[in-house]
Amino acid sequence: MSEAASTRVALADSTTLLPSLAPLLHEWLPRQRWFAGKGRPITAFSLVSATEMLPVDTCSVGARTGTGLLHLLVRVHQPSMPAQSPDDCYQLLLGVRSATPPRLAPALIGHVAKGPLAGRTVYEGLHDPRLAELLLERFRTPGTLGALRFDRGGTPIAAGLAPRVLDTEQSNTSLVYGNAYILKIFRRIFPGTNPDLELPLALAREGCGRVPAPVAWFEATVPGPLTLGVLQPFLRGAEDGWQLALRALASGHDFTVEAHALGRATAEVHTALATALPTPALRRSQTEHLAAAMVQRLEAAAQAVPALMPYVPGLRTAFDAVAALGHRGHNWVTQRVHGDLHLGQTLRAADGFWSLIDFEGEPARPLPERRRPQPPVRDIAGMLRSFDYAARSHRPWNAEWAARCRTAYCEGYAKASGVDPRSEPELLRAHETDKAVYEVLYEARHRPDWLPVPMAAIQRLAAVAR
Repeated sequence: MSEAASTRVALADSTTLLPSLAPLLHEWLPRQRWFAGKGRPITAFSLVSATEMLPVDTCSVGARTGTGLLHLLVRVHQPSMPAQSPDDCYQLLLGVRSATPPRLAPALIGHVAKGPLAGRTVYEGLHDPRLAELLLERFRTPGTLGALRFDRGGTPIAAGLAPRVLDTEQSNTSLVYGNAYILKIFRRIFPGTNPDLELPLALAREGCGRVPAPVAWFEATVPGPLTLGVLQPFLRGAEDGWQLALRALASGHDFTVEAHALGRATAEVHTALATALPTPALRRSQTEHLAAAMVQRLEAAAQAVPALMPYVPGLRTAFDAVAALGHRGHNWVTQRVHGDLHLGQTLRAADGFWSLIDFEGEPARPLPERRRPQPPVRDIAGMLRSFDYAARSHRPWNAEWAARCRTAYCEGYAKASGVDPRSEPELLRAHETDKAVYEVLYEARHRPDWLPVPMAAIQRLAAVAR
């Protein structure tokens, strides 16, 4: 990304804007759930772009009613870690006022002491209904504003819908407008088109109704294109699969009918993606590289989590089996997939219709990797692990419940696609093992109390080699 494409010089001197905000951002950014650089010191900031969505110069010092909205793309410089960029770029939407009212106190970032915003207060603008409404209005009248470009499909967008911020997001921020639309604002920005826009648009062209079609979206054009946010229909009344599964477990109810239907929904999405986008075969070298990358992740995780070490030889056989098949010339077809599929990425409507959401992939992985065609069993493995997680979260652990769900899901997938994912046991086991290794590392770092959940899967998967 090129530096500092600043627009609308009402900011007086854009070269002093970021230095004046830096002391506030140093304190505020690491506290945000979506900030990926926790635990590493921030060494510097650099401005990628600045756009006044609501001119800041209308916010006069001493006038409590004046409000501005400033859109920033800011590169955060930090010491590098493996698989992480030392200079991640983040999207900030800053509200600007002389003083914030009590209702906006939780959104406060701080008071600016110098620079073009001296004497003003900046806050998280998405929590201000007036500024959130301004975003929706931009989608209703698409076009370019400074470094930003707003686009929409052919469906008109209703006006005057009250916004609210959802408090369940981790890596992004989502707003719901009047139970009609949901706007996902991406926080960590990568060069290129985000899969959460690219894949739903491709599925909409194929007529696949399993994924809400984008209504509108916006991007940064300088530098660009960078996907910044996507507006989609809000599936009012739909319940996410994770909560449904936990409720079934708590009440002692079976979940196989839902799991079977969810398998069908996954297969329909995979089939539509395979029709819409290329489906290259894995060459021998690519298969060997796939297996080698899994081995590398296993060894790194075992170094970080010693409890994993005794299982490494057994787990590695899963990856070696895939490499051996590739070496003998076995080819697997790859395609675009969801990339981070689990029960929490699914919604069931009141009539039982399942939808898949959040096609961003694993946010911690680089965007080129997330956009790379992969074997469909990667998604299958993610969902199988999710059934295991749900069963393990219940006391007492109901292993048979998870096993029945896993079987029903695969059967539903096979009925809709004509391909049973269990017919490729080596590839499925390798991806499930890779997912469980990732879970061990994640839980050890963030939720140690949950570590027994993936460790139980590790024991099971390692024992397959015996």
